Amino acid sequence: MDETPDKNMQLPLIVGVSTRAMFDLEEEHAIYQHEGLTAYEKYQRDHEREPLKPGAAFEVTRRLLDLNEPNEKRLVDVILLSRNSPDLSLRAFHSLKTHGIPISRGSFTSGRSVAPFAKAWNVDLFLSNEDDDVRAAITAGTAAARLGPAPSPLEDDPQGEVRFAFDGDAVVFSEASDQIYRDRGLDDFIRHEVENAQVPMGPGPLGKTFLPKLAALRRRFMGEDGVSRVRIAIVTARNAPAHERVVQTLRAWGTPADEAHFVGSHEKAPILRATRAHIFFDDQETHVNGARSVVPAGLVPGPHKPSEPVIPATE
Repeated sequence: MDETPDKNMQLPLIVGVSTRAMFDLEEEHAIYQHEGLTAYEKYQRDHEREPLKPGAAFEVTRRLLDLNEPNEKRLVDVILLSRNSPDLSLRAFHSLKTHGIPISRGSFTSGRSVAPFAKAWNVDLFLSNEDDDVRAAITAGTAAARLGPAPSPLEDDPQGEVRFAFDGDAVVFSEASDQIYRDRGLDDFIRHEVENAQVPMGPGPLGKTFLPKLAALRRRFMGEDGVSRVRIAIVTARNAPAHERVVQTLRAWGTPADEAHFVGSHEKAPILRATRAHIFFDDQETHVNGARSVVPAGLVPGPHKPSEPVIPATE
């Protein structure tokens, strides 16, 4: 029997972010790869007072933290997790202060995997550029996604909102329906989803604690006009008639979406551009790579091979 997420999940929402996800460290990482640890450490110390540029997780993290009110109990907490040494933590915290990002806690492991500390900090979602750390975090039971380089910032992006976009199966929902598609084909998949339209799906990696807490934030900041400062979009390859089970599942979970885009075989990137999301999560490398030019995109490692994209759609 599939489990159902707790509708009364308690805040705060806790996000763990690696320094490479938070900041653009591509130049520094290249020095580490090509010149070694000593050259990397020297470069970081020499540039200790030089603020780092924003990375893929920067904007969504900043906007989440902006939901907190001064002198009130935190609704969102962000923990910095880094393979850097404590000595090199100074540049990261200096950069956070310069950018006005109120993150004050973190773990610095001197090259050791940070995945165990994602679990130790009780984070609901871990964002990193390190594939090994992401997979280790997932193995340990923490939802995680691998980010890449940040796209150009959105133009004319009003302050106050934070917008999330999610794929469905194997990300928000369990992979059970995807498995039917892979094992038995499209016709059996459609038949199964129509017959079970009223049966809620089980939660996937981001559906267990992260989405319920995000939904709690959405409710917390819902205005009288029915518009929240926290916006949730589903962008899925499902289309009618398999779409109904998505809506019914979100309804049963108490985690309604503000937008749902049932794209079938249509590319996701143009839809994501139109949503103006601050981050997108998908379990298929093809979709993530296609989206990264328009939105910070996180790969949630799942059951799919990159060479075999799953598009359970009728057209």
